[in-house]
Amino acid sequence: MKAFYDVLVIGSGIAGLTAAIKLREAGISTLVISKEADPTESNTKYAQGGIITQVPGDTPRQIMEDIHAAGMHWGSQESVRELATRGPQLVTDFLEGTVKTAFTRDPDGNTSYTGEAAHSMRRIAHFEDRTGEQIEQSLFTYATSTGVTILPNHTVIDLITNNHHSTDTQEAYRTREVMGAYALDNQTGEVKRLSSRFVILASGGIGNLYEHSTNPRGATGDGISMAYHAGADIIHAEFVQFHPTLLYHRDIKRFLISEALRGEGAKLVDRQGKPFMHKYSDQEDLAPRDVVSRAIFDQMARQGSDYVLLDLAGNYRESVPIEQRFPLIHETCAAGGIDITREPIPVVPGAHYFCGGIKTDLHGRTSLQNLYAIGEVSCTGVHGANRLASTSLLEGLLWAHLAAEDITEHIDETYHPERYASIPEWSAPSLNQRFDPLLIKQDWKAIQLTMWNYVGIIRTPKGLQRARADLAYYAHRIIQFYREAELNRDIIELRHAITASGIIAAAAQKRTRSIGCHFIQS
Repeated sequence: MKAFYDVLVIGSGIAGLTAAIKLREAGISTLVISKEADPTESNTKYAQGGIITQVPGDTPRQIMEDIHAAGMHWGSQESVRELATRGPQLVTDFLEGTVKTAFTRDPDGNTSYTGEAAHSMRRIAHFEDRTGEQIEQSLFTYATSTGVTILPNHTVIDLITNNHHSTDTQEAYRTREVMGAYALDNQTGEVKRLSSRFVILASGGIGNLYEHSTNPRGATGDGISMAYHAGADIIHAEFVQFHPTLLYHRDIKRFLISEALRGEGAKLVDRQGKPFMHKYSDQEDLAPRDVVSRAIFDQMARQGSDYVLLDLAGNYRESVPIEQRFPLIHETCAAGGIDITREPIPVVPGAHYFCGGIKTDLHGRTSLQNLYAIGEVSCTGVHGANRLASTSLLEGLLWAHLAAEDITEHIDETYHPERYASIPEWSAPSLNQRFDPLLIKQDWKAIQLTMWNYVGIIRTPKGLQRARADLAYYAHRIIQFYREAELNRDIIELRHAITASGIIAAAAQKRTRSIGCHFIQS
């Protein structure tokens, strides 16, 4: 493996792989790093619903209006306009045209469009209920076939900055810039110095900080933590979107029941089978996610229940059989003894999407020189105070192109390779102790329960005060672990998690009034 790359991409979901493909096309040396043994394991893979695409009769203005309405008009007008104007075309040109992503077709061979909550029309392209998996696999196949270099099973510890890491005393007086990253080989325990001219953070979200989440295990807030420690600006961290319908099952965890079911007619009902969403919104079951999540949370509290029910079988309105329209959900629920063609599905809200993140501009540039952020780890301003369904994949796709274009435009500018010689190899802690994995597991559980109970769907001033105090206590112990331990993925993730949790709790406490998916109950 080379010691130096023009660009280091951290993360291998739709944003990271798309950026790497575009950079490779421009002849720019790029390394994609994934902490998973299987680089396709990412939040992208688990996105079921779909992605906004070009639809006859739709307009950028209509898309913008829907995004702004869902985001409580809190989003960046420039970023939303960029997404609505340029994004849908990329689905056709890049995903379908270049990487050959296949979407579900109707009997006439045309793209099948579905609807989702808060969309004014059916504009969502999908592949059954496995859209993310289909996109991720097609991107990975194309990337590897065109020679994109992917380094799996490596967990990034820290971003390298000149001010903090260089042994040259003069670097302290220069503008702070990112010069690569330190990464742990999960198999050998070796920490590698990966030097690069540019770094793109595409490391995903923070869902695993919560007790209930639709995200895979690896969504531990790594990018937010690394950017924070490096000194990058992070905004809107209080806006954590909870998906209303996570499968509630003793043996099946982290499984999303797509919003597309409600788009195809499914109704939320209480334990007695009575619909309840009409009590909370004129849009009923297709209300924005924060409204639906709070409604379910309220119903659970009123009835003393751990879940509500989603009835697709009695309300489905498509001609395609349920098991064909939603094969993954049908198969997964069947494995748990639930026949969704005949009976309702037990569901509970779960942490789903981080609307805040590392502040970026229209090119994906952060406040730190040479650092870009794209995908869920970033805050481009598209989502505002709450995310409109099926915008996240499109945002990752578009900003990957924008970042790659910007880097390509500036790649020929003068830089000084001799400065990288002053960046040292990783220095391991002198104690290098091994800790009982049960201690790590216990700290994880404490973080998740604290975030779920106090920084979750409904927040209170007293609860947030308690959360910050508890998280500060955990942070003291965890940082001590980190400084004394023989590094492994679990300890690195735990350190990132406590950092990201503290950032979210602090932002939530600062925002004293409810807006979007941040709901304060006095």
